[in-house]
Parts: sequence; structure tokens; C-alpha cells
Amino acid sequence: MTRVLVINSGSSSLKLQILDTAVEGELTWALVERIGEPVGTLTVRRSDLAGAGAEERTAEAEFPDHTAALGHVLELAKELHVHPTDLGVEAIGHRVVHGGPAFHEPVEVTPEVEADIEKLEVLAPLHNPANLRGIRVARDLLPGLPHVAVFDTGFFHTLPAAAHSYAIDRETAREWDLRRYGFHGTSHEFVSRRTADVLGRPYGELNQIVLHLGNGASASAIEGGRAMDTSMGLTPLEGLVMGTRPGDLDPGLIIHLIRDRGMSPEDVSTLLNRRSGLEGLSGARDFRELLTRVDDGDEDATLAYDVVIHRLRRYIGGYWAVLGDVDAITFTAGVGENVARLRADALATMRGWGVEIDTEANENGAGERVISTPDSRVTVLVVPTDEELAIARACDEVLGLGG
Repeated sequence: MTRVLVINSGSSSLKLQILDTAVEGELTWALVERIGEPVGTLTVRRSDLAGAGAEERTAEAEFPDHTAALGHVLELAKELHVHPTDLGVEAIGHRVVHGGPAFHEPVEVTPEVEADIEKLEVLAPLHNPANLRGIRVARDLLPGLPHVAVFDTGFFHTLPAAAHSYAIDRETAREWDLRRYGFHGTSHEFVSRRTADVLGRPYGELNQIVLHLGNGASASAIEGGRAMDTSMGLTPLEGLVMGTRPGDLDPGLIIHLIRDRGMSPEDVSTLLNRRSGLEGLSGARDFRELLTRVDDGDEDATLAYDVVIHRLRRYIGGYWAVLGDVDAITFTAGVGENVARLRADALATMRGWGVEIDTEANENGAGERVISTPDSRVTVLVVPTDEELAIARACDEVLGLGG
């Protein structure tokens, strides 16, 4: 039995989960939101697997930084008897968004690894600093435990050169490691493997398209377990339309805004990371709010939804062409798992390619399931992602835990 604490540290949030990898179950879960704001929220949940009955506690307080946030989590966890020491945690796994050219596999965190992650902050300025902060805070407050970094970009290191290369001056690209790295790789790998399990087919024989659709969104084309293409690029801005990020756009737009319209690089960064995507098009970054406004006839929300669907169809069709043939299309993450309308609309134009959605299965049910008809040439599925479990498994493998 191996018990692992998994930490996902964001710029203003901290998500923690302790998992037992032997039973692949959650023992406790915690979330701190609005770190650095006058009032933040904290939730700690103990599951039945922890041995004392399920219980959940919530609190509001000021969490000035991640150290304070984790300290509050550990205090409340101790009251619930789910402190990492109470549960015999053997390792701490961390999600790190950008692994750059150096990190293709999960790795135990050393001072040298920390330094390399810090160097990569220039490629993921919104994510890597927060990820590294989580590593350092956990090391200080939970000394003596090994730490493992699992990189979002790792699964996509197999991208062929034709897929990962930008058509820019080759010497400039080599000097600065400018290429498409891809993100959400932990989720894409987990979901694609689960898809093979659900279908009862060998992973190495399937051609798959995986659609990770949440506030951040990405698509992947996977041939026999190898990533052949993905929608995100050097940074998590490229690709599908997201909650606050635009996905694909003409790079000349950025030049125009800076050179001709007087915006600073910082202004443009804020525009593209915070004020674009669903937020920019409609003012609603939450998909539930967006759909409510679509149903109410809001023109901005309707346009935003139409842009999302149009972009999804372009990527699905393009990846179909890359793979040559497709065995399975799988939806995952918050929007992908929960919005039946989006799934149906994204695939509505592909009936001529043999994709047939079972309306009842698509609109009802929960968890892993097939939502295509038995006659569908391509199997369409919903498979919930579990990046935390994938990270915990990685800790087992890297550290040789679990026997």
C-alpha cells in the first residue's frame, strides 16, 4: 500500500488529495481558493476510506500566501485525523505545467530539478512559478518526504517533428527551444489508456482523439499510444477556445496591438490570458452560465458557443486526417464530461463519417460510458480524467514504492 499526497498549486489556489494507490481511492481532499485576497475559502473532505467516516469542513479566512494556505489545510486535516502523518503518506507528487525540452518523464525533485523548473518560468509564467511555489511550501511544512514532479508536457514529447516544429527561422528556434510542447498530457495519457480499458482493446492498437475540455481545453491525436499531434503549443494559449484564453489566432494581431495600437507586452499578455476566450467573447467564462445565456437568446453568448463548436470541429476533422482512421473519440474534463449539448453539436457534422451518437446515453448517465450507438463506425465515449491518480502512480514508479 502506498499513500501519496498530490498537490496542484495554482497562482491563487491550492488543491490537495491523498490517495491510496493500492485501491486507487481518495482518502482526503482539500481546496483553498482566493489565496492573496482579503477573504479566501478552504474545504477539507475526509472520505470513508480514511477509516473514520466521511466528513467535510469549510472555513473562510485570509490566506496571504501559499504557506498560510497549506498551514491552514494541515491544521484542519489534523482535526479530521487525515493529516499526512496520520495517514502514513510516503511521497508528495506535484503537477508542473511546463517541462520544456529537458523533462519528458516524471522525476524526483532535487535542487537541480528545482532550478531547471524555475528557468522554465519564462515559457509558462502563469503556471510554473505557482507549481514551484507549491513544491517549496510543501517541502518546508512537510519535511522528510520525497517529492516527484509530473509534467503536463511529458506525454507529448513523442510528437513527430512535423507536428512540433514552428515554421520560423531554424536557428532562432533551436537557440530558444521554440517548438510546440503541448499540455494536459497527464490527462490525455490517463484518459486514452482508460478508453482502451473500457473498450477492452490493446492500447497500442487504437487510434484515438481525446478532447480535454474545461476552463483550459486541448485536443490530442494518439496513434497506438503515441501522441501524434496536440492543440496547445509553446504555451497553453494555442488551440481550442478556453475560459479566458483565445486559442488559435493570427500572430500578426499581437504585432498590430503592440506596434500600431500602443499596447504593452504586459497588456497583450493580460488580454490573451485573462480577457479572451469565453470571457472575452461573452463576458461569461463559466460554461453553465454561457449556456443559460444562449438559451435566453443572448447574441454574444451564442456567438461564443458557436466559435467553440466551430473550433472543435476543425480540430477533430484535422486530427482524423492526421491519423488516417479513428477508433475512438473521448470527451473528458469538466465541460467535456458534463455538457451533453456540446458533445452532440461538436460531432453533428460527422454523421457522414460514420459517427452516430446515442441521444439517451449522451444526455443521461454518469462516469465512464459509451455514448455512440452500436452501429457507429467510431466509438464515442465519456471518460472522467483523474490527473491526481496518474500523478500518484508516477510517484510509485519513480520512487519504487508499493512493492
